[in-house]
Amino acid sequence: MAGPHRSAHVDTFARDHLPPPEEWPELRFDLPGLRYPERLNAAAELLDGPAADRPVFHTPDGATWTYGDLRARVDRLTHVLTGELGVVPGNRVLLRGPTTPWLAACWLAVLKAGAVAVTVLAQQRPHELATMCEIARVRHALCDARAVDDLVKADVPGLRITPYGGDAPDDLLRLPAPDTPCPAVDTAADDVALIAFTSGTTGRPKGCMHFHRDVLAIADTFSAQVLRPRADDVFAGSPPLGFTFGLGGLVVFPMRAGASSLLLEQAGPKQLLPAIAGHRVSVLFTAPTAYRAMLDDLGPHDVSSLRRCVSAGENLPAATWRAWEERTGLRVINGIGATELLHIFISAADERIRPGTTGVPVPGWEARVVGADGRELPDGEPGLLAVRGPVGCRYLADARQRDYVRHGWNVTGDTYVRESDGYFRYVARADDMIISAGYNIAGPEVEEALLRHPDVLEAAVVGRPDEARGQIVVAYAVLREGARRDAEALRSFVKAEVAPYKCPREIVFPDALPRTATGKLQRFRLRDGGNGRGGGGRPERDGAERTRDGSEQAADGGERAADGGERAGDRR
Repeated sequence: MAGPHRSAHVDTFARDHLPPPEEWPELRFDLPGLRYPERLNAAAELLDGPAADRPVFHTPDGATWTYGDLRARVDRLTHVLTGELGVVPGNRVLLRGPTTPWLAACWLAVLKAGAVAVTVLAQQRPHELATMCEIARVRHALCDARAVDDLVKADVPGLRITPYGGDAPDDLLRLPAPDTPCPAVDTAADDVALIAFTSGTTGRPKGCMHFHRDVLAIADTFSAQVLRPRADDVFAGSPPLGFTFGLGGLVVFPMRAGASSLLLEQAGPKQLLPAIAGHRVSVLFTAPTAYRAMLDDLGPHDVSSLRRCVSAGENLPAATWRAWEERTGLRVINGIGATELLHIFISAADERIRPGTTGVPVPGWEARVVGADGRELPDGEPGLLAVRGPVGCRYLADARQRDYVRHGWNVTGDTYVRESDGYFRYVARADDMIISAGYNIAGPEVEEALLRHPDVLEAAVVGRPDEARGQIVVAYAVLREGARRDAEALRSFVKAEVAPYKCPREIVFPDALPRTATGKLQRFRLRDGGNGRGGGGRPERDGAERTRDGSEQAADGGERAADGGERAGDRR
């Protein structure tokens, strides 16, 4: 790792609490476009390129901000931050609110002022907000006036909350500031620009620190090399800006390309389809569950404007990919990313897509599959995914840094197989492997089998402790409205799709599955015996099908996880 550049930070907390250099992953800047200058402010880079009259943000009510509008508003906000609010370079500024152009403008202003943006979700509750403020030593917050209450209830000592978009006299948009250009703080390329907290489902959240150059690197790798946006594209999607998937897909990527985005406060499947038609959206970012949910409602909606569809956040089942292509003619770009690495690092587009795999390393990134000792495993053998590139994990004062970074590589906690042709196939989260009667069973494989049934909308498969077998396979299946809850018929279907020993011995039919605020499945709640967020589930047990004797192992080495017992840490 090269030595740090001269920091612009007056408040040095973030740099002081970076992991020690020996705990960093090896960083790679092999692409010419990744060789950034020593002095770099990401907000200035994103704002200063496109022509002033080009659109940058659209809203559901038909309003449009141009790049000129955005520059003027960000300059005014930057003046307020550095003047009236007394924010100095390096201060952490929490940002909270639904996805709107003003939230994006606040994020850009914080970076332009040389401060550190701490992005959180509007859905996060007071105790969660208090924990993140404690970890990041946050003393300033910019919050949508409609989302202030929970932040006030968090009762963070010394926190100055400035609302925006409301009627109060201290509203951020009403505070005095000159309507003149505001120069960006001369930050170093490796000054911390944002702290993104993991949206993990268990444990204390981890703050992931990312530099100004990192913000551009995700656009100059995945976006430029795989997505390949055009200046006339209109982006939209479901992930919020407090989630790095959304921050990249709805702000960084379109702005880096001089394109625009439709920012939706409500962006579920039922809102996305009419929004695509009404605003001629051409690039869509959402999760696999949303693509599957939208299939039933495609009929009355015009999605002919779409040319790019991106899926991340969870594994994309091949059945969902094929169904979407059959109905729309569009080949979904699958990808895996992580809060620790800011955005997508394995993917494939167009004719390079192979349904059922995640893809290949994005240009600028390297990936391999390793065992618990860090040694690379042969193709075809499951192990832990390890990656490295221009962005790396740097937790904020957290001993778990040593779990995530091993031997210079970022070890994501995902079990993968590298195929002989170089494609990476997802198996499971390393902590989601089910070990039953001596067999290692990947829950996502069984989920994909369930999803091939026409009545199954969503599926989750977990292991439940069992005295005789160690664990048994338990499936949670959300069915289409009106479908009959016939566990035996569904079990028979799965037995025809996968080896019998992988078939669920118990099936529960909840109304919905428990998910995080970012839409990720909370399998730990299911492992604990929950019936799903919507309740109404009833377990159906199977006493007829028995696996082979527990002393036997699976004959096919590909069925076994090389590292089934390795602890992988929290889900992203």
